[in-house]
This record gives sequence, C-alpha cells and structure tokens, in this order.
Amino acid sequence: MKLTQTTKINRKDFELPPDKLEVKYGLPREVKFCVECNISNQQPMSSNEYEHTKDSNKNTLEFDEDGICHACRFNKLKRNEEIDWDEREKELEELCNKHRKNDGSYDCLVPGSGGKDSFYAAHVLKYKYGMNPLTVTWAPHLYTDIGFKNFQEWMHTGGHDNILYTPNGILHKEMTRNAFLNLLHPFQPFIIGQRIIGPAMAKKFGVKLVMYGENQAEYGNAIEENSNPIMSMEFFSSEGDEENMLFGGVKMKEYIESGNYSKDDFAPYIAPKKQDILDAGIEVHYLGYYLKWDPQECYYYAVENTGFQSNPERTEGTYSKYSSIDDKIDPFHYYTTLIKFGLGRCSYDAAQEVRNGKITREEAEYLVHKYDTEFPEKYFEEFCKYMNISAEQFWDAIEEHRSPHIWKKVDNDWKLRHTASKKGEDDAQQ
Repeated sequence: MKLTQTTKINRKDFELPPDKLEVKYGLPREVKFCVECNISNQQPMSSNEYEHTKDSNKNTLEFDEDGICHACRFNKLKRNEEIDWDEREKELEELCNKHRKNDGSYDCLVPGSGGKDSFYAAHVLKYKYGMNPLTVTWAPHLYTDIGFKNFQEWMHTGGHDNILYTPNGILHKEMTRNAFLNLLHPFQPFIIGQRIIGPAMAKKFGVKLVMYGENQAEYGNAIEENSNPIMSMEFFSSEGDEENMLFGGVKMKEYIESGNYSKDDFAPYIAPKKQDILDAGIEVHYLGYYLKWDPQECYYYAVENTGFQSNPERTEGTYSKYSSIDDKIDPFHYYTTLIKFGLGRCSYDAAQEVRNGKITREEAEYLVHKYDTEFPEKYFEEFCKYMNISAEQFWDAIEEHRSPHIWKKVDNDWKLRHTASKKGEDDAQQ
C-alpha cells in the first residue's frame, strides 16, 4: 500500500547526517542486531502503561558483550538444560497441592484469549495436574472469525469454564482511538485489561492462584526475572492517584470532566490495590517458570488436545498462521511497532522461532525482509471505522511517530535504514 502524503512530517528531518537524526522514545541511536536471532536493540521492554505518554522513554532489549540479546541468552539456558526442569515440575506439583480444592470450587485462574498459549496452560493444569481452573478472558476489540471459533473451542472441546469480560464499548473505543492518535499504541487499553483481569477476577471469586503463561524473560526482560516464578506486582496492581492515570495519553479526570463518563466506568481498567491482593493471599505465577515453554509446541498441543485451528491463510506482516489471530486490531499493533521501532510482526515471530530452534537466523533474515514491512490491508477499513478516524488521520498519526534514525525516504517510499540482513538503505552505503 502506498502511503498518502501528509503535512505531519518535515522531510529534511530525515536527511540529516546520522549523528544529527532525531531519536524518538529514548531508543539507542546505533541500531544493532542480535548475532543469534534477527531482533534489534530497538525492541522495547514491558512498562507501566498507566504512565505512558508520547514523550515516554523506553527501556530496550539489552545485549551482552558478545552481541547476544537477553532473550537468546535465556533460551540458551533452556536448550542447554542449565535449568533442572524435573525439579521445577516438582515445585509446580507442590504449588498445585497447596491450592488444590476438593469441594468443586475453582482452585486456580487462567487468564487468556483462547489462543494457543492459554489453550495449553489451562488444559495442562486441568488434565495433567488435576486442578479446577476458571478461565477468564478480556475480550478482544473485534474478534476475527477464527479467533471467536477458537475461543468457543477452548470451552467446548478443551472443557473449561470461562468468563468473557467485555468492557464499556464506548469508553474502550475512545481510549483505543486516543492511544493510537496520541501514542501510536492501539493495543494499550487491551493490554491494561489483559494484565489485571486475572488478579481482579481471582479476588472476586476467592481464588488464590493465578497462572499466566510464559515469563517476559522469553522476550528479553532481565534473565533474573525467571529465577522467580511470581510475576512482579507492578504489572497488575495500582497505587496512588487514580484520576491522574493516563489512558491513551489522557488523564482519567479529563475523560470524566468531558461529561461522558463517570469514575465507575473506569473500574475495569483500575488494577487492584497491592495491599488488597496481599490481604487476599493471591499469588500470580508464570507457568513457563515450571514447564519448559515453547510457543510452537504449545500450538501443536492445542491442536491435538483442544480443537485449536490456525488461520487458513498467512497473517499479513508475517509468515505465521497461528499466533495472535483473534483480534482485528492486532495487525495494526504490530504495524505501529514497525513504525516506532523498526520491528514488525515477522521480526518478533522469526526471532522467537530462531531461539526455539525452529528456523535458522539466515531463514529469519529472509522472512523478515520479505514480510516485515507488509501493510495489513485486510482489516484496515474496520480498524478506521472502529475508532472513527479517516484514512488521512491514520496516516498522519503514522508519520508523526516515525523516528528519523530508523527510517529514510527514498523517492516516495519509506525504507528502513538498517536491517538484520544488511539490506537497509544505510546498510547498503556502508
């Protein structure tokens, strides 16, 4: 898809010498790629979404002295059997025994969308370890056909109880619109809900064990995080002044002052208080700490045991057919990461498969070069309609958030300056 012309950008800002180019979001000026996988040092790490503004600086993926990213280092630990997985499984069994109930009530809670990872987590806990999980889902913005079908299979073939939580659609749309226009981050409201729905529902139903899937160390967070099975409370608890929390770069009190909403409308987006969680005895764990996590193997398990199906066609922006396929907004989340950080959907998919020994780095380079910058045409009209924006507004927001140190305009097309395959515009000149 050709980009429309916009007045949001000064082309001269992208034509300066490399050391003079603007670097947005606090990203490293020098773009480096992991020597093991294809991912770059521009990849942002998980952060507190309530503090996210357009001027926020990102903590990014770290590389060691050998040029290997933390995600690859962690996966080397898994592959080289430096982790005693038998001992970890014993810890899981002890944890399950600690929380197991025999009165028919729920003894653990598994948040998930009904994708391959949540299929696997809930099924293993129920059928291998004898738990009685309640699954909870923070609803996607716009279900895809295959996404909703898989969600149904999660219960009907997988055999689980589920609560589908759908927040106020009017507010959710406005938050999503603001998040896209202000932050180029259309998934922010969804991420907020997804992170807190587990502990929030556990508190409501008196369940003390919440089990998420993989640890963020799988994707580059500090390796030390996987030495602890418990998720940091900063991801699902809140403290302080709620009315000044930011949603789409706009304070809660500004939404309320508009006269369209009350504080009650924001209840689903406000994480439980830390002390309330502690008082309730709720523990939030990663299943990936206890069991050797492999996303591709989760997919095979989900297909074999729970009726999960992949897309019949390749997902735009990548070569995969089975990852993050439930929400029509999802392709645009990855397109915005491409714009801001130079990393599209294929970069993330390929890097993960290199780390898990499914493809080589050379294969990843080829796939990323072929698919990473592909525009997600399929749901474009629905995306714009959902947020009540025009195509012009869409492209204006895209161009406003493009970082000059990552992109270069060649004739009327945007090109990446640097790529893992060394086929970037500035790579070719070196």
